Amino acid sequence: MGSMVARKDFNRYMMPVYKPAEFIPLKAKGSIVWDKKNKKYIDFASGIAVTSLGHCHPELNKALADQSKKIWHLSNLLTNEPALRLAKIFCKHTFAEKVFFSNSGAEAVEAAIKTARKYAYININKKKNEIVAFSDAFHGRTMMAIALNGSDRFIEGYGPMPGGIKHHQFNELKNLEKTINKNTAAVVIELVQGEAGIIKAQKAFVQKIKKLCKQHQALIIVDEVQSGAGRTGTLFAYEQFGIKPDIMCCAKGIGGGIPIGAVLTSTKIAECMQLGSHGSTFGGNPLACAVAEKVMTLLTKKTLLNGVKKKEKLFVSGLKEINKEFNCFEEIRSSGLWLGCKLNVKENFNLDTIMKGCYAEGLMILKANNNTIRIAPSLIIEDKLILKGLKILRSVIQGQLRPQ
Repeated sequence: MGSMVARKDFNRYMMPVYKPAEFIPLKAKGSIVWDKKNKKYIDFASGIAVTSLGHCHPELNKALADQSKKIWHLSNLLTNEPALRLAKIFCKHTFAEKVFFSNSGAEAVEAAIKTARKYAYININKKKNEIVAFSDAFHGRTMMAIALNGSDRFIEGYGPMPGGIKHHQFNELKNLEKTINKNTAAVVIELVQGEAGIIKAQKAFVQKIKKLCKQHQALIIVDEVQSGAGRTGTLFAYEQFGIKPDIMCCAKGIGGGIPIGAVLTSTKIAECMQLGSHGSTFGGNPLACAVAEKVMTLLTKKTLLNGVKKKEKLFVSGLKEINKEFNCFEEIRSSGLWLGCKLNVKENFNLDTIMKGCYAEGLMILKANNNTIRIAPSLIIEDKLILKGLKILRSVIQGQLRPQ
C-alpha cells in the first residue's frame, strides 16, 4: 500500500523527469538501505558514485554536526575556514594550484569552459573559442553540458544549442588533427566514460590529444565528476593515464552525499578569471566544505585506495563466474569500483527486468547506456556484502534466463 501511495504522490507533485523505484528508502547505514517496510537492500549504486564512504559515515556525521553549530552559509563576499582547508587538500594532493567551488559537476564543467575560453581570449587569440568534446560523453544536464554530450537524446527540443562545440569519436585517432586545431580553446574529456558503460580512453588516444593540444596551445579539461574521489583506485583517474590536466572538474564522490563541485587549475590559468568574472551563491558553502574536507582526508589514505583495487578484483572475479555459468554478459569492464556489465539482451532479459528483479531481491544497481549494468558501490563496502550482492545478482539472472 505504501508504494502505491508513494507513486501516486510522486505522479501528482513531481515533474515527470524521473521514474523512481516503487519503494522509498527511509534510512541507511554503510552499504545497507532500509525502506519504509523495513526491507533491506545492499547498495551497489551509492547514489550514482556519490556516497563514496557509504551512508551516514560517523566521521562525516560528526563533521556536518560540528559545522552546523557554527556557520551554515556565507555570501562570497566572505570566505570560510572549511572552504580554505578543503582547497588546500586539493592543491596538496593534485596538480592544482587554485580551486573554485560550485554545487555540482555540471556547474564545474560550465566554469571550466568559461575559464578555458577566457584564457584563450586574453592570452592567445580573441577568436580562439572552439571546444572539442567526444561521442558518448556525459558532462551534465545544463545547456552547455548537453551540447558537449554530443547525443541527440540529450538535446532534442532544447535548441538552439550553445555554439563553438565540435565532436570527435571517442578513442578514434583518425582525423583527430582536423578536429583539434588552431581554433581550439580546449578539449574536454572523461578519461573513463561512465554513462557509456565504463569505457577507458586508450593510451595512444590520450597521447595524441596531449600532442595536438600542446601544438595548438589548447587547454585540456579532464572531467572527473564520476571518475574522481578514489573511484578508479587512485585519488583521480588522470594519475593512471599519463596526463596532467590544465583544468579538472570534480563533484559527486568528493562530498560523500553533500552537493559540492570543484574546478581545479593552475595559477597561470586562474589569473584570467578576475574579480567578478564568475561566481556561485552556494559554492564553497561551509557545511558542504566541512564534510568534503573529511571525505577527501579519508580518501587520500593509501590503505583505502589499495582496498578499492582489491575489491575490484573480487567483483570482477564474481561477475566472471556468473557469466561463465549463464553467458549473460557480452563484456565485463571495470575501473576500480566502477564496473560495467554489457548484457547479452534476450527476450524478457534486459536492463529493466534485471533492475526490477534486483530491487525485488534487495539489491540496488545502476544502468549505463541502454544495455549495461553499472555497479558503483561505496569505496569501503565490506567484502561479505560484495559477495552477498553478487549472489543476489546471480539469483536474479538465473531466474530470468532459466525460469524454474
